[in-house]
Amino acid sequence: MKRVLSRMLVASGLLLGASALSATSFAANGAAGPAKPDAAKGGQLFDQGDAARGIIACASCHGAAGNSTIPVNPNLAAQPHEYLAKQLADFKVKEGAKAPLRNGPGGNPSPMTVMVQNLTPADMQNIALYLATQPLKEPATAGHENLVELGQKIWRGGLPDRNVPACAACHSANGAGIPGQYPRLSGQFPVYIEEQLKLFRSGDRKNDVMHAIADRMSDADIKAVSDYAAGLR
Repeated sequence: MKRVLSRMLVASGLLLGASALSATSFAANGAAGPAKPDAAKGGQLFDQGDAARGIIACASCHGAAGNSTIPVNPNLAAQPHEYLAKQLADFKVKEGAKAPLRNGPGGNPSPMTVMVQNLTPADMQNIALYLATQPLKEPATAGHENLVELGQKIWRGGLPDRNVPACAACHSANGAGIPGQYPRLSGQFPVYIEEQLKLFRSGDRKNDVMHAIADRMSDADIKAVSDYAAGLR
């Protein structure tokens, strides 16, 4: 009986030891997960770059805290963190691919492909989080009163005869977008929105949903809704 009890205690001890080891392993595995994005590090990289790694300051093109003063370079302030991180990654050529998901007109390389070349995934997450926390101080505005009627029609109701859905369905009625899913378009430069819709249409910017939508839109449609979106608040 004593031998049986002794064996049971030994077995119990082994099981407890195994459980403790499993718990330790679980904790270690949990600790080994990806680090949380650091907005402070992202801000430093955005403002100053990193000369030692060949990274140019993002602010040199996109303005202080992501408030651009150059219409062809988009406002990045107040964009959803997840969206920005994905776009930075899309400019990079992924392993085994011949080109990135985002290219310039005619399939030519975008200047951003060079800019993101030396960014790590952590850098991208940090920059994206920093920008998501910055206010859009000087939003762009609509500039063509004659385009309001058509732009509003497309934004609010789409173009049913061509199966173009309402932009507001994904980008929200006021153009603020949906965090984690769709970008903010309100206050974005009209010329930039217009260019991106044309890149979606040509397939130079890869996105199956947006390609299908933009492919059914004329240049006039694209120009009108781009101008309207910029003026939303």
